[in-house]
Amino acid sequence: MSSIHRTTEPTQESVKRQVYSPIEAYWDAFQEWRKRETLRTELCRLTERELADIGITRGEIDYVASNRGIATSHHSPWVGQNPPGMVT
Repeated sequence: MSSIHRTTEPTQESVKRQVYSPIEAYWDAFQEWRKRETLRTELCRLTERELADIGITRGEIDYVASNRGIATSHHSPWVGQNPPGMVT
């Protein structure tokens, strides 16, 4: 039986996590908030027809903007599949 021993140097990412300050946390949260506000503004500028084309209603804009990780509308009948007639 053999054992391999080696030393590892801390990576840039692990060093950053060790010195992660509350100011950086607030900055990251602020940046995320700005992204949500930008998305909300862009969606509000769309017409009813354009919103329908992407599968949301005007009443869902706040929900979609605050849950950006969700790829499709929560009530879309075509989740995981292509609508009829759509060529990929």
